Amino acid sequence: MTTLAGLTHVSATVDVGGPVHYVDYGGPADGPLVVAVHGLGGSHLNWAAVAPYLVDHSHLVALDLLGHGRTPAAGRRPDVAGHVRLVTGFLDRVADRPVILMGNSLGGLVAALTAASAPDRVSGLVLVDPALPTERLGLVHPRVVANFVVCSVPGVGERFLTARRNRTTAERTVRRVLAATCVDPSRVPADVVDAHIGLTATVDRTEADRAYLASARSLARVMARSAPTVARIDALDVPVLHLHGARDLLVPLGAARRMAEGRSDWQLEVARDIGHAPMLETPVWTGLRIAEWRAGAGAAAFARAGGSNAPAPAVS
Repeated sequence: MTTLAGLTHVSATVDVGGPVHYVDYGGPADGPLVVAVHGLGGSHLNWAAVAPYLVDHSHLVALDLLGHGRTPAAGRRPDVAGHVRLVTGFLDRVADRPVILMGNSLGGLVAALTAASAPDRVSGLVLVDPALPTERLGLVHPRVVANFVVCSVPGVGERFLTARRNRTTAERTVRRVLAATCVDPSRVPADVVDAHIGLTATVDRTEADRAYLASARSLARVMARSAPTVARIDALDVPVLHLHGARDLLVPLGAARRMAEGRSDWQLEVARDIGHAPMLETPVWTGLRIAEWRAGAGAAAFARAGGSNAPAPAVS
C-alpha cells in the first residue's frame, strides 16, 4: 500500500499465463471500472497524476504490460499481439461486466485492438495520444524516426540500448523520457516523477530493454503494414473519447484528426501546448475531459461499466 498524488493505492498481481502486476488507485467499489494501459516503456505510474481526478466517479486500476513495470515477460512475448492477449485475460480476471478501457500511445493501440477482439469486455474507450495506424501518419519528429530505425535493426538496437543503459542513471532515464513526451516536464507532479525514478531504479532494466525492443519492433510492423489494423479499428462499435496533445512529437495531431474524421461516436479533444502524455502533463484537463464525456456522449458506456464491477483482491 502506497500513497502517491494524494491517493492510497494497492499493488496486486493476478495470473494470466504468468504474473500480471497492477495498481488499484481506488474509487467507488460499485462504480464503473476504468482499466488503464500505459505506453511503450511506461508503467502503471503513468496514470498516477490523473488518478485523483477520476476516482470520485470511477474505480481505476492500471496494469503493467509484459516486460514493463513489475510485470515480467515470463516466457510470454511482449509484442502487440501478446499485450492484447494479456489485457484481454486481465479483464477476464478482474471484471464481471464490460469496462472503460483507457490507453496511451502503444497502450491506446492495445486498448483499441482489445475492444476489437473482445467487444463484450469493453463498453467504451478513452484513447490518449494513441499510436494508431492511419493511411497517412504525417510528419514525425526526426529524433523519433531515428530511434525507431536504430531499434528496428537486429543487433544494433540491442547494442544501442545496452550502451545507453550502462551510462545512464535511473533519474536521467526518466527525465529523458519526460523531455521527449512532455512540452514542459516541470508540469508533471514532483512526487509522480520521483515514483517513476524509484521504479526504474528497482526493476531489471535489461529485461525492460528487451521488452521495449520487442514492443517497438512489433509496433513498427503494425505501422508499416497498417491496412488490417486500420480495418479492425474502423469496425469498432464502442464510443471513443480521443484526447491528444497539440504538440505531440510522436503521434502528430494531423494523424489524430484523421482518426476521428467522419466518426460520429469518436470525440476528439485537443490539449493546447501539451505533448504525448496529457495524463501526466495536464492531469486536471485530462480528468475534466473524461468527466464531461462521462456526462455526455460516454454516458451509456459508463452505465454499462457500472454496478458490481470490482477488481480482484490484492494478493501481493
